[in-house]
Amino acid sequence: MMKSMFLRDMRVSPPEFRAVSHPWDPESTCERGTNGPGPLSLHSGSQTGTPFRTIDAVKCGGAPMHPELQAHPEYFAKDVVRIADNVYQAFGFAASNVYMIVGEDGVVIIDTTETTTAAENVLAEFRKITDLPVKTIILTHSHRDHISGASVFAAGGSPEILASDRSSGDALLEKTIHPRAVKALQARTKRQFGIGLSYPDEIIGIGVGPGDRPLKGMGAGILPPTRRIGGEGEKVSTCGIELELAMAPGETPDHMVVWYADRRVLFCGDNFYRAFPNLYAIRGTEYRDFDAWADTLDQLMAFEPEVLAPGHTKAVAGADTVREVLTDYRNAIRHVIKETRDGMDAGKTIDDLAHGVKLPPELAEKPHLREYYGRVDFAVRAYFVGTVGWFDGNPTSLSPLSPADEAHRFIELAGGPEAVMAAVERARAEEDYQWALQLIDRLIHAGQGGESAKAIKALLLRLHARAQVNCPTRHYYIQSAKELEQG
Repeated sequence: MMKSMFLRDMRVSPPEFRAVSHPWDPESTCERGTNGPGPLSLHSGSQTGTPFRTIDAVKCGGAPMHPELQAHPEYFAKDVVRIADNVYQAFGFAASNVYMIVGEDGVVIIDTTETTTAAENVLAEFRKITDLPVKTIILTHSHRDHISGASVFAAGGSPEILASDRSSGDALLEKTIHPRAVKALQARTKRQFGIGLSYPDEIIGIGVGPGDRPLKGMGAGILPPTRRIGGEGEKVSTCGIELELAMAPGETPDHMVVWYADRRVLFCGDNFYRAFPNLYAIRGTEYRDFDAWADTLDQLMAFEPEVLAPGHTKAVAGADTVREVLTDYRNAIRHVIKETRDGMDAGKTIDDLAHGVKLPPELAEKPHLREYYGRVDFAVRAYFVGTVGWFDGNPTSLSPLSPADEAHRFIELAGGPEAVMAAVERARAEEDYQWALQLIDRLIHAGQGGESAKAIKALLLRLHARAQVNCPTRHYYIQSAKELEQG
């Protein structure tokens, strides 16, 4: 039996993300030339010296990105890892992981990636380990990046496909009863994940998975479950393997973890990965129950696993280490809940809280809580809206002016569009890109500045993207800039 070129034993220490102990200083890493980019022009839609459409030439440290992200390609390199006897993790082939448990007369596959191409690549590697047929496929939850390669693993046989009966319909395991804003959700999903962005200049990773991954066959291999797991879970016997499937709501309500007691391996889906949890996804999601997710992390610790096998990022080995990372994850979520709730009770607005709530240093500095995927301020906003709705409590917010009306009044107060544009240029020169974006939006909302204002916004989005350690934020900025540039 030939061994995979990617196969290695888990006992070999994986590479770590490079630590950054100080704030990123764009001035120290950007190759800007002597004077930097030239002044912006509201009317010409161009920049002295550097056209808007070639802003990618402005590089930071060899690539236009936060330096922590430069370590991600090494971390997410393709690998097939033996995480326990007869248990293998296919890592770095797709946005999500695939696991294989080798049994007596067949194998169990846990999760299946987001594309049929990635699934085919994984299966080819698994076939270098064993030729036993796939007898069972288990889907930890209904997100498309976990269910879309099922047809590849099922080909040539008729495996049982197990999934929770609590499917939220979030990712197309089943149709929703009422229509949704599908076009808007598709556009936002493309922006969050940087679909179509060039590797490695624009996309280097998705925060919890590789940026360089196949997209052909995305969503093409979804198969309906042959068996729905209900109640609090069930015990499953297959291929001479005894597994326990337990309901564990967290990132989705339909999450189901898989406990392999004989090897003390817990397959936890997306209830843990090596990044701050994505308590709100900017692609657009319904409220994710923070309290349920935190409670589930207690439930996972109760299994006392020696290996934690997440849906994204590398497996975690060692009972003490597993307990530590799960405890930190739970504590981080509960900290956000408490600080946001206390602030709401104190009369603070959603914006006050989003800017004010931070993780304590002892959590924020943990590598498994870096904001590569989720963001603390996004979580704060989601908890506020998810528990009390959109109204921030300020009566002024009940009947606001339209964006266009407010913009016209703001521009008049500022002294006209040229005065606003001058403020945009000052903010850009000071690298205060968020303020510059909020100013240029006023001109766009007021219908002033035309196409040049949109071109300037695209430039500002690209500049702002370079400092982002959060991959969804970075991608959303760059993809939105491209949309503006392409008209």
